[in-house]
Order: sequence, then structure tokens, then C-alpha cells
Amino acid sequence: MKLLFIFLDGVGLGSDDPSYNPFALGIMPVLQDLLNSHRLVKDSLVSQHLAGPKIESSRATLLSLDACLSVEGLPQSATGQTTLLTGINIPAEIGYHYGPKPNPEVAAFLRNGNLFSILEERGCRVALLNAYPPAYFQAIESGRRLYSAIPLAVTSAGVPLKTAEDLFSDNAISADITGRGWRERLGFPNAPLLTPHQAGARLAALARDYEFAFFEFWLTDYLGHYQNMQNACSLLEMIDTMFLGLLEAWNDQDGLILLTSDHGNLEDLSTRRHTTNPVPGLVIGDPSLRRDFCSSLSDLTGVTPAIVSFFS
Repeated sequence: MKLLFIFLDGVGLGSDDPSYNPFALGIMPVLQDLLNSHRLVKDSLVSQHLAGPKIESSRATLLSLDACLSVEGLPQSATGQTTLLTGINIPAEIGYHYGPKPNPEVAAFLRNGNLFSILEERGCRVALLNAYPPAYFQAIESGRRLYSAIPLAVTSAGVPLKTAEDLFSDNAISADITGRGWRERLGFPNAPLLTPHQAGARLAALARDYEFAFFEFWLTDYLGHYQNMQNACSLLEMIDTMFLGLLEAWNDQDGLILLTSDHGNLEDLSTRRHTTNPVPGLVIGDPSLRRDFCSSLSDLTGVTPAIVSFFS
């Protein structure tokens, strides 16, 4: 069995209002078709009138996951991501939401065991599929930069981060999906350039080499803070096209695709801040696999236990 975890930073389930929610305005036919014509908005889930708000289709289940975790304040990246990667309610443990990067108190939870290390100990092949440029490693080594929660979890598990060499040999994905950022911002004019559709197919191909593969996409949170509706819609349309390539190449009998987030942001461009909206728990795959996986998912703490159980 395989599980591909696609993490979209800063994506909540907002209201179906195109004046401030790009998920209500953007053109996303692939994900809408996957969800029986519904958009990634919380109004769609409420309209189903089910015991637990969700959308169920032949290939996917969309759940609403609480990111506030009964702690006052706006959810933040470090505590939200660490909760996703440990199954521990980190904001409740330390008494507050914190981010963007882990402070020593939050980092200690990741170093004490996380999803990557748990699965590694069980004999699973695991990987973070993102490629990191040389300047990133230099900044980490010099102390000028701190790990965010996801690469900290990976390295704490003894799993190497993928490099430029991996990107050039088609063994990794650029954080911006297409690789254009490597050419235009990182000084690699010959970096591989993929269409979003090709990137989706590449994700599926890479995931076949591991039991558990993870892809982190942070531009959703970045654009949420900048409140630009046109850019946000363009980004969502690119993600939708990536999913077309991914879904065409993915065999549902082989395992599951999970898409979720750490907190809301992009779904409400009326504010530069994070939101208290729930985040999507989108699970794609065979209905029998989805049923068990989704049965205990209601907030961020349920993600790690569901994944560990999936591989038990």
C-alpha cells in the first residue's frame, strides 16, 4: 500500500463567496469533478446534511478538519504542522498557537518522534519529495536559517532531504510544482521545467518508490498573506491541473492520496491573517480504503494515527 500526503499550507474551507474566497471563484474543474461538482468550500459540506459534514464521491471523500484544537487564537504553522506530524495536540500542550517555524518547545515534540520516524521504524520507505537548493543547506548549516516543521521532522527521522541533484535526475519535485522558481529565482537556468500536468504525473511516479511520500506546497499560504485574488486564482488553477496529471497516473487500488493543511488563510483574502476556518481533509482512493482511513478524522490530531493505522 502507498500513501501520498500532499500538504497545502494555509488552506481552509471558507464560505462560498467569490468576493474574497478564490476557491469560490477560481476555475478548478478537476477537483470539482472529483467531488461531484462541489467546490472546496465549507458550504458544500454543510449542504450534504450527513451525520458528519463531508462529501463522498466514487473516488474521493472530503472532510472538514478542525485546526483550532480548542485553543484560543489563530492557528499557526509550526504548531499545526507539528500536530499533523505527531498526532499530539501541540497548541494544547504548550498553551498557545505558534509559528511560522518551531521554537525549541515545539521542536522537541518533532525530535522525540514523528510520522516519518514512526513509519521508518515499521520498515516503510518514506520520503519528502521536495527538492532543496544548495543555498538552503548552507543557510541551515550556518545557523542563518531554521528548519520549518516538516523538514525538521524528516531530518530528525534520519531521512535525507532531496537536493538539486535529485531535481535534475527527476527524483524530486520543485516546491513551486513547475520548477520555474529554480530558473528565475534560484539561479539554475537549466533546471527541469514541468507543466503542472507533468508535475502531477511526476508526483505519482515518485510516490510509487515509497510506501509514504510527502509533498509540501507553501505558496498557498504565501499568496494568502498578499491578498491578491487574481494571483490566488491562477495558483489554484495550476494546482487543479497538477491534480489532473496526478489522478490520471494514480491507481486507486495501490493506496491513498491525502490532501490537508495546517490552518486557514488563502480561502479568505479579506484579511492578511490566518483564519479559524476548518481545513480540508481530502482523501482519494478506493472506497474501502477511504472508509477506514476517514472513520476517525475530525481534527488535525487524527491524521498521524490514521496514517499509522493504514500501514498496520
